[in-house]
Amino acid sequence: MSHETSTRRSFVEAAGAAGVAASSGLAGCTAFGGAGGAADTITVAATVPETGRLSSVGTDLLHGYRLGAQRMQGSDAIEQDVELVVEDDESDPKEVRSQLQQIISNNDVDVVWGSFSSPLVMAGSAVAEQRGLPFLAVATCYMEPLRSGSKEWTYTPFPKTRDVVRATRQILQLVPEGERPSRVGIWEPNSGWGSEMATAWEESLTEAGYEVVQRSKFASGTKDFSTLISRAASANVEILLSNPQPPDGITAMTQLSNRDYMPSLVEFVRAADPESWWSALGETGNYVTMSPGWVHGVTGNGNEAMLEAWRSEYGDDSDNEVPRVMVGAGYNLTQTVEQALSAAESVESGAIRDALDSATFHTVVGVFGFDEHGMPKPGQLDAPSGQWKDGRQELIYPRTENASELRYPIEE
Repeated sequence: MSHETSTRRSFVEAAGAAGVAASSGLAGCTAFGGAGGAADTITVAATVPETGRLSSVGTDLLHGYRLGAQRMQGSDAIEQDVELVVEDDESDPKEVRSQLQQIISNNDVDVVWGSFSSPLVMAGSAVAEQRGLPFLAVATCYMEPLRSGSKEWTYTPFPKTRDVVRATRQILQLVPEGERPSRVGIWEPNSGWGSEMATAWEESLTEAGYEVVQRSKFASGTKDFSTLISRAASANVEILLSNPQPPDGITAMTQLSNRDYMPSLVEFVRAADPESWWSALGETGNYVTMSPGWVHGVTGNGNEAMLEAWRSEYGDDSDNEVPRVMVGAGYNLTQTVEQALSAAESVESGAIRDALDSATFHTVVGVFGFDEHGMPKPGQLDAPSGQWKDGRQELIYPRTENASELRYPIEE
């Protein structure tokens, strides 16, 4: 595949349906080695939750997208400009659909990037599938919609439920055998992914010799976790696992801290991802683990370059010395897109899809190819997991040279 070496071009970030100028002032460009003869610009449509229940992670995801676009400008495979047309979806699936429809109607869109959380991602996927556009998203572990649906254009370069469960078992292995807990409580959000995660945890941990002594459901927006806490205390739950949205996890942890009972290990997948966890809870949120798909401390595949770019762009004080977890997840998506477009014979949708189906990707979350459902192939990706320690999310799995020791139990 041949191409001419490109010069640095201007990166354009535009408002979508609202039509309000939103230029970021970032430099960047795009278009890829196989894209000869294509238009001057590749246009990316995206929504992120800048307001609403999930707003605490929307900005981080967008930072990852922007850093990735900046990186693209230095690629020898880049020949065209990229225009990122991004709108606030207000943490609402209806807004995702509405905003993407308007962006696509008003622009010659080539690729769609997803929002945060399974409901928002699936809403975006539906629009892209209808339009026949390649759709890539992170921040969703939910496997069932990808397995059961007839999705032809959706790809999720992100650890899935099966990977998170494997990571949970590996985290528990970090506890010395003589001190290792065995009694598991699962708090199950009343959602499709809540059920999928709870069942996967229960089956995998039971097979490994743990005893699941509690499995209790709760609804999104629950304000009172006292019943679940009482049941966990009565069952002597030592390992508490759940995958709540951030506001629900913060509420649950606040109420746990006000009781005499605290499990020895608490893993709140997704809830403990954003900075709002620490800003809301402070030391009450200490030592909770999470599995957000990327944590500072993972090495190789562009991690060092991403960290350097982050510090150059945002690291002007100690609080921003390292990027938050969803920055890395979003950056990983842009690497996947760049490598797929570089391998494609053109920027036509079908060519991009063929490249996504056949290529192997090297990104900050690992090395993987996609299976027939647009998910990373089984066993190829670890689910990088961290633990809150005095305001920082520190990598505890996988055990790279930068990983820190698991703090166990939570209260000593």
